[in-house]
Amino acid sequence: MDAEVGTIAGRVRVVLDEIRRAAVRAGRVPDQVRLVAASKTVPVERLREAVDAGIRHLGENRLQEALPKIETLDREGVLWHFIGTLQRRKVKSVVGRFETIHSVDSLALAEEINRQAREAGLRQRVLLEVNLGGEASKGGFAPTELAEALPALSELSGLDIRGLMAIPPPTPTAEDARPYFRQLRELAQALTAQGCRNINMQELSMGMSDDFPVAIEEGATYVRVGTAIFGARGEQVHAEK
Repeated sequence: MDAEVGTIAGRVRVVLDEIRRAAVRAGRVPDQVRLVAASKTVPVERLREAVDAGIRHLGENRLQEALPKIETLDREGVLWHFIGTLQRRKVKSVVGRFETIHSVDSLALAEEINRQAREAGLRQRVLLEVNLGGEASKGGFAPTELAEALPALSELSGLDIRGLMAIPPPTPTAEDARPYFRQLRELAQALTAQGCRNINMQELSMGMSDDFPVAIEEGATYVRVGTAIFGARGEQVHAEK
Protein backbone atom coordinates (compact mmCIF):
# COMPACT_ATOMS: atom_id res chain seq x y z
CA MET A 1 0.00 0.00 0.00
CA ASP A 2 1.30 3.48 -0.88
CA ALA A 3 1.21 6.89 0.81
CA GLU A 4 -2.34 7.44 -0.41
CA VAL A 5 -3.48 5.06 2.28
CA GLY A 6 -2.78 7.71 4.88
CA THR A 7 -6.33 8.94 4.24
CA ILE A 8 -9.56 7.04 4.72
CA ALA A 9 -10.53 7.78 1.12
CA GLY A 10 -7.23 6.31 -0.08
CA ARG A 11 -7.66 3.21 2.04
CA VAL A 12 -11.19 2.71 0.78
CA ARG A 13 -9.94 2.88 -2.82
CA VAL A 14 -7.23 0.31 -2.09
CA VAL A 15 -9.66 -2.09 -0.39
CA LEU A 16 -12.22 -1.78 -3.19
CA ASP A 17 -9.49 -2.46 -5.73
CA GLU A 18 -8.38 -5.56 -3.83
CA ILE A 19 -11.99 -6.74 -3.72
CA ARG A 20 -12.28 -6.27 -7.48
CA ARG A 21 -9.04 -8.12 -8.20
CA ALA A 22 -9.91 -11.02 -5.88
CA ALA A 23 -13.33 -11.39 -7.50
CA VAL A 24 -11.84 -11.38 -10.99
CA ARG A 25 -9.27 -14.02 -9.98
CA ALA A 26 -12.14 -16.22 -8.83
CA GLY A 27 -14.15 -15.63 -12.00
CA ARG A 28 -16.79 -13.67 -10.08
CA VAL A 29 -18.53 -10.37 -10.74
CA PRO A 30 -17.05 -7.80 -8.32
CA ASP A 31 -20.49 -6.35 -7.59
CA GLN A 32 -21.39 -9.67 -5.95
CA VAL A 33 -19.15 -8.69 -3.03
CA ARG A 34 -20.23 -5.93 -0.63
CA LEU A 35 -17.77 -4.15 1.62
CA VAL A 36 -19.01 -3.67 5.19
CA ALA A 37 -16.80 -1.11 6.93
CA ALA A 38 -16.43 -2.38 10.50
CA SER A 39 -16.74 0.86 12.44
CA LYS A 40 -16.40 -0.11 16.12
CA THR A 41 -14.73 2.75 18.06
CA VAL A 42 -14.62 4.93 14.92
CA PRO A 43 -16.09 8.42 15.50
CA VAL A 44 -18.79 9.85 13.27
CA GLU A 45 -16.42 12.32 11.62
CA ARG A 46 -14.29 9.51 10.24
CA LEU A 47 -17.36 7.54 9.21
CA ARG A 48 -18.44 10.54 7.14
CA GLU A 49 -15.09 10.40 5.36
CA ALA A 50 -15.67 6.74 4.54
CA VAL A 51 -19.20 7.38 3.29
CA ASP A 52 -17.94 10.27 1.15
CA ALA A 53 -15.37 7.85 -0.29
CA GLY A 54 -18.06 5.41 -1.38
CA ILE A 55 -18.79 3.19 1.64
CA ARG A 56 -22.46 2.18 1.70
CA HIS A 57 -22.46 -0.52 4.39
CA LEU A 58 -21.36 0.17 7.98
CA GLY A 59 -21.01 -2.59 10.58
CA GLU A 60 -21.25 -2.07 14.33
CA ASN A 61 -20.50 -4.46 17.19
CA ARG A 62 -22.09 -2.67 20.14
CA LEU A 63 -25.62 -1.35 20.32
CA GLN A 64 -24.85 1.48 22.76
CA GLU A 65 -22.16 2.82 20.43
CA ALA A 66 -24.14 2.25 17.24
CA LEU A 67 -27.39 4.03 18.07
CA PRO A 68 -25.94 7.56 18.41
CA LYS A 69 -24.03 7.04 15.15
CA ILE A 70 -27.17 5.96 13.34
CA GLU A 71 -29.05 9.00 14.63
CA THR A 72 -26.21 11.40 13.75
CA LEU A 73 -25.17 9.89 10.42
CA ASP A 74 -28.63 9.66 8.96
CA ARG A 75 -27.59 9.57 5.31
CA GLU A 76 -29.73 8.18 2.56
CA GLY A 77 -28.23 5.07 1.06
CA VAL A 78 -26.18 3.98 4.10
CA LEU A 79 -27.08 0.51 5.38
CA TRP A 80 -26.21 -0.52 8.93
CA HIS A 81 -25.21 -4.05 9.87
CA PHE A 82 -25.00 -5.54 13.36
CA ILE A 83 -21.88 -7.70 13.33
CA GLY A 84 -21.14 -8.26 17.04
CA THR A 85 -22.43 -10.61 19.70
CA LEU A 86 -26.09 -9.83 20.36
CA GLN A 87 -27.57 -10.34 23.81
CA ARG A 88 -31.19 -11.40 23.88
CA ARG A 89 -32.18 -8.53 26.18
CA LYS A 90 -31.03 -6.05 23.51
CA VAL A 91 -32.80 -7.65 20.58
CA LYS A 92 -35.79 -5.29 20.70
CA SER A 93 -33.51 -2.29 20.17
CA VAL A 94 -31.67 -3.94 17.26
CA VAL A 95 -34.58 -5.33 15.24
CA GLY A 96 -35.59 -2.95 12.47
CA ARG A 97 -32.66 -0.57 13.02
CA PHE A 98 -30.11 -2.73 11.19
CA GLU A 99 -30.50 -3.97 7.64
CA THR A 100 -28.87 -7.29 8.53
CA ILE A 101 -27.89 -9.00 11.78
CA HIS A 102 -24.81 -11.08 10.93
CA SER A 103 -24.41 -12.84 14.28
CA VAL A 104 -27.40 -15.06 15.04
CA ASP A 105 -25.50 -17.66 17.03
CA SER A 106 -28.21 -19.87 18.55
CA LEU A 107 -31.77 -21.06 18.09
CA ALA A 108 -32.78 -19.21 21.27
CA LEU A 109 -31.49 -15.91 19.86
CA ALA A 110 -33.21 -16.58 16.55
CA GLU A 111 -36.48 -17.19 18.35
CA GLU A 112 -36.20 -13.92 20.28
CA ILE A 113 -35.43 -11.94 17.11
CA ASN A 114 -38.41 -13.62 15.48
CA ARG A 115 -40.68 -12.66 18.39
CA GLN A 116 -39.58 -9.03 18.37
CA ALA A 117 -39.78 -8.80 14.59
CA ARG A 118 -43.30 -10.18 14.52
CA GLU A 119 -44.38 -7.75 17.23
CA ALA A 120 -42.91 -4.92 15.15
CA GLY A 121 -44.68 -6.18 12.03
CA LEU A 122 -41.54 -6.82 10.00
CA ARG A 123 -39.14 -9.51 8.81
CA GLN A 124 -35.59 -9.06 10.06
CA ARG A 125 -32.82 -10.02 7.65
CA VAL A 126 -30.28 -12.24 9.43
CA LEU A 127 -27.27 -14.47 8.88
CA LEU A 128 -26.53 -17.53 10.98
CA GLU A 129 -23.15 -17.52 12.71
CA VAL A 130 -21.14 -20.75 12.47
CA ASN A 131 -18.32 -21.66 14.87
CA LEU A 132 -16.12 -23.43 12.34
CA GLY A 133 -13.23 -24.11 14.71
CA GLY A 134 -15.27 -25.25 17.69
CA GLU A 135 -13.70 -22.48 19.77
CA ALA A 136 -15.04 -22.14 23.31
CA SER A 137 -14.33 -18.40 23.21
CA LYS A 138 -16.70 -17.83 20.28
CA GLY A 139 -20.41 -18.21 19.86
CA GLY A 140 -22.10 -19.76 16.89
CA PHE A 141 -23.75 -22.94 15.72
CA ALA A 142 -21.57 -25.99 15.26
CA PRO A 143 -21.94 -27.11 11.63
CA THR A 144 -23.78 -30.32 12.57
CA GLU A 145 -25.97 -28.46 15.07
CA LEU A 146 -27.01 -25.97 12.41
CA ALA A 147 -28.15 -28.70 10.07
CA GLU A 148 -30.30 -30.12 12.87
CA ALA A 149 -31.73 -26.68 13.76
CA LEU A 150 -32.66 -25.74 10.20
CA PRO A 151 -36.23 -27.14 10.26
CA ALA A 152 -37.01 -25.17 13.45
CA LEU A 153 -35.40 -22.04 12.02
CA SER A 154 -37.47 -22.33 8.86
CA GLU A 155 -40.65 -21.95 10.94
CA LEU A 156 -39.66 -18.50 12.24
CA SER A 157 -41.67 -16.27 9.94
CA GLY A 158 -40.26 -13.04 11.38
CA LEU A 159 -36.79 -13.92 10.10
CA ASP A 160 -35.46 -13.47 6.61
CA ILE A 161 -32.57 -15.95 6.81
CA ARG A 162 -30.17 -15.17 3.98
CA GLY A 163 -26.97 -17.11 4.67
CA LEU A 164 -24.05 -17.74 7.00
CA MET A 165 -21.35 -15.80 8.82
CA ALA A 166 -18.10 -17.02 10.35
CA ILE A 167 -14.90 -15.79 11.95
CA PRO A 168 -12.26 -18.49 11.47
CA PRO A 169 -9.76 -19.31 14.21
CA PRO A 170 -6.58 -17.23 14.08
CA THR A 171 -4.17 -18.47 11.41
CA PRO A 172 -0.53 -17.60 10.66
CA THR A 173 -1.37 -16.39 7.14
CA ALA A 174 -4.44 -15.49 5.12
CA GLU A 175 -3.91 -18.55 2.96
CA ASP A 176 -4.15 -20.75 6.06
CA ALA A 177 -7.70 -19.45 6.58
CA ARG A 178 -8.81 -20.71 3.16
CA PRO A 179 -10.01 -24.15 4.34
CA TYR A 180 -12.36 -22.47 6.83
CA PHE A 181 -13.84 -20.17 4.19
CA ARG A 182 -14.25 -23.13 1.87
CA GLN A 183 -15.91 -25.09 4.66
CA LEU A 184 -18.48 -22.32 5.18
CA ARG A 185 -19.27 -22.20 1.46
CA GLU A 186 -19.67 -25.97 1.31
CA LEU A 187 -21.87 -25.92 4.43
CA ALA A 188 -24.13 -23.34 2.79
CA GLN A 189 -24.39 -25.57 -0.28
CA ALA A 190 -25.24 -28.59 1.88
CA LEU A 191 -27.90 -26.67 3.79
CA THR A 192 -29.40 -25.45 0.52
CA ALA A 193 -29.65 -29.06 -0.61
CA GLN A 194 -31.50 -29.83 2.63
CA GLY A 195 -34.34 -27.80 1.14
CA CYS A 196 -35.97 -26.03 4.10
CA ARG A 197 -38.55 -23.43 3.12
CA ASN A 198 -38.10 -19.75 4.02
CA ILE A 199 -34.31 -20.12 4.18
CA ASN A 200 -31.91 -18.73 1.60
CA MET A 201 -28.17 -19.47 1.74
CA GLN A 202 -26.97 -17.04 -0.92
CA GLU A 203 -25.00 -14.76 1.45
CA LEU A 204 -21.62 -15.58 3.03
CA SER A 205 -20.23 -13.02 5.47
CA MET A 206 -16.57 -13.93 5.93
CA GLY A 207 -13.19 -12.29 5.66
CA MET A 208 -11.69 -9.31 7.49
CA SER A 209 -8.76 -6.94 6.96
CA ASP A 210 -6.06 -9.63 7.01
CA ASP A 211 -7.72 -12.23 4.81
CA PHE A 212 -10.67 -10.82 2.86
CA PRO A 213 -9.16 -11.46 -0.64
CA VAL A 214 -8.92 -15.19 0.16
CA ALA A 215 -12.49 -15.15 1.52
CA ILE A 216 -13.70 -13.58 -1.73
CA GLU A 217 -11.93 -16.26 -3.76
CA GLU A 218 -13.89 -18.82 -1.71
CA GLY A 219 -17.27 -17.17 -2.19
CA ALA A 220 -17.71 -14.32 0.32
CA THR A 221 -20.55 -11.93 -0.53
CA TYR A 222 -19.87 -9.67 2.48
CA VAL A 223 -16.41 -8.83 3.80
CA ARG A 224 -16.15 -7.00 7.13
CA VAL A 225 -13.13 -4.71 6.98
CA GLY A 226 -12.14 -2.27 9.71
CA THR A 227 -8.40 -1.83 10.25
CA ALA A 228 -7.57 -1.66 6.53
CA ILE A 229 -9.93 1.32 6.23
CA PHE A 230 -9.79 3.14 9.55
CA GLY A 231 -6.38 2.03 10.83
CA ALA A 232 -5.58 0.16 14.03
CA ARG A 233 -7.51 1.17 17.14
CA GLY A 234 -4.60 3.30 18.34
CA GLU A 235 -4.62 5.19 15.04
CA GLN A 236 -8.34 5.81 15.42
CA VAL A 237 -7.90 7.28 18.88
CA HIS A 238 -5.05 9.47 17.64
CA ALA A 239 -7.19 10.68 14.73
CA GLU A 240 -9.86 11.94 17.15
CA LYS A 241 -7.41 14.32 18.82
